[in-house]
Amino acid sequence: MTIVLQPARIDVPLDVIDDLRQRLSRTRWFDAFDAGWDFGADIDYIRGLADQWASHFDWYAVQDRFNAFEQVEAVVDGQRIHAFHKRSPRPDATPLLLVHGWPGSVIEFIDCIGPLSDPDAHGAPGAPAFHVVCPSIPGYGFSGPTRGRGWNGRRISGAFADLMEALGYPSYAGAGGDWGANLLTDLARSDRRAALTGLHLTMPTGLPPAPGEVEELTDFERASLAHWDHAVATGRVEHVQMNAHRPHTYALAMNDSPAGLLAWLVDMCRSFTAYEGDVETALSRDQLLANATIYWVTQTIPSAMRLYWEWARQKAADPHPPYVTVPVSVSIFPHDIRRWPRSWAERALNIVDWEVLPAGGHFGSWEQPELFVDAVRRALA
Repeated sequence: MTIVLQPARIDVPLDVIDDLRQRLSRTRWFDAFDAGWDFGADIDYIRGLADQWASHFDWYAVQDRFNAFEQVEAVVDGQRIHAFHKRSPRPDATPLLLVHGWPGSVIEFIDCIGPLSDPDAHGAPGAPAFHVVCPSIPGYGFSGPTRGRGWNGRRISGAFADLMEALGYPSYAGAGGDWGANLLTDLARSDRRAALTGLHLTMPTGLPPAPGEVEELTDFERASLAHWDHAVATGRVEHVQMNAHRPHTYALAMNDSPAGLLAWLVDMCRSFTAYEGDVETALSRDQLLANATIYWVTQTIPSAMRLYWEWARQKAADPHPPYVTVPVSVSIFPHDIRRWPRSWAERALNIVDWEVLPAGGHFGSWEQPELFVDAVRRALA
């Protein structure tokens, strides 16, 4: 298969942003009677954020930051894939496939691409360097929506492998969390795994404990499992079931209403980071609005949600995937929504290093880019 790479830029037409602002101005708000976050999204908070989105948020400043990076696009397996591609000036640099998660987007790495590719120019002379390839997952953001069935994890990871080959990287490392971790782990289980030299994951997969193992867990691991149990019991991760069964039902509303999209994304961002606190302790308003804008202008919320439907069927068809032999390093951000114990992960993955970082939540690279960059350097140099 011949893949033709083309240079790319992000260029959102002004009329798309004008339409967004007009739709926000026509939102039918309802009386939330000072309910806060008790019923889901805090409508008063979302309304204030929507007002900022409509009147003060500067998408084009974000776009300019993105366009400072080299970009490529290609049609792979019939799907357009967009990627940031930053070659390092260092001859000893390691190729790195950097894959984002959900409900974030490629914006999770906006502050990491430069330091990873050119540490000498970012205050870390002599630190390990990487040729960074940072794609938008097919169906997410700048790769545009997927069309038709079958874009599951295996097809996506295969498309990424094809993209890396086309860019001239026969071997490379991988890093990511959430979907990024799932897709890279899937790649490490596929017949393309020989290309991977190592993985760095922030939310590794795992298998349930053996009898008596729970009693041997550390206090942090016990607290992590209790945190996850509470998140499940209180509906903070109910999107997994919703998206796996009826993604189009919810996506229609979010694709039509920017306020609805904003409420959905911000509620999840809060749940995955600050949990029951102030989302702005983890992510700023501008960060939240930039992420929401990416989904809005690309109309990819339906296909992003649909990946859960595809993933559920892939897992059902292959309930016992093989053990990952590729070396895996893990960095746990202490406020991530899901933090499996090391012993669980070791049943599925060839863990060679494990650490718990001092700060950060689900969007570790976005919230704490310096910690993430240093962790990747330690793991994959």
